Amino acid sequence: MWLANHMTSAIVEKSTIVITRDAENASIAIITLNRPDRLNALTPEMGPLYAATLQELDADPSVRAIVVTGAGRGFCSGADLSSLAGSTDDLLSYVRGQTVQTLPLVALTLTTPVATAINGPCAGIGFVLAMSADARFVASDATLSTTFARLGLVAEYGIAWLLPRLVGLPVATDLLLTGRTVTGDEAANLGLATGSSDPVTSALTWAREVAASSSPRSTAMMKRQLLEADGLTLTDAVSKALDAMAEAFTWPDLAEALEARAHKRAPQFPDPPGRD
Repeated sequence: MWLANHMTSAIVEKSTIVITRDAENASIAIITLNRPDRLNALTPEMGPLYAATLQELDADPSVRAIVVTGAGRGFCSGADLSSLAGSTDDLLSYVRGQTVQTLPLVALTLTTPVATAINGPCAGIGFVLAMSADARFVASDATLSTTFARLGLVAEYGIAWLLPRLVGLPVATDLLLTGRTVTGDEAANLGLATGSSDPVTSALTWAREVAASSSPRSTAMMKRQLLEADGLTLTDAVSKALDAMAEAFTWPDLAEALEARAHKRAPQFPDPPGRD
């Protein structure tokens, strides 16, 4: 019921995933993982479906921000263990052909800002899904774990690349090698997410601010810059930033921002090219 207060009546159901629009700002899409009886554990079909859903919303010019959460008392407890009990051939067939574009990590590559509201248990691939957002909000009583080491697995889905960038190598190493569970409060202290008594409301507040005040072209470019920055030298990063600045000066966004400030109104930024 607490989540329903934030939703409009426009609902798209994809079986295990529900898409709604924020009741206060319809430019914000809400994705709800919807297997509450299994703490929203992902089936082999759900990962690619989630990635495809993100990309569909990213291509929709009416969407300015995305919030992701889980139905019931869980966020995403990881992969459905029944799928891990299959034959080696079944497991290998799932891995083969997967790319960033078919996995939850695709959130990092979108032009649209994404926030996750971690409202309960979050583990394994659910942990990767949560961490892949641009902003992360966590309830104090949520629990988070990488889990992989305790299942005899490896750092999956690119989390060994992402986690050190979020919290540094020592903390990432600890969380991956021990597979230990941390509370929402500890997760906030470690910098995994921002602590919140109501992570959905916090995520929506963040998304509303981005949707109302930030240029979609700017946020899309900045997401790309952040993704590319780790592999660049300082000289290359500055050079690319100067090129991006020169491009931004040709956009209509700066003129709109200055006009809006002069008249003390909210900016009406245009959609970036290609989102149709």
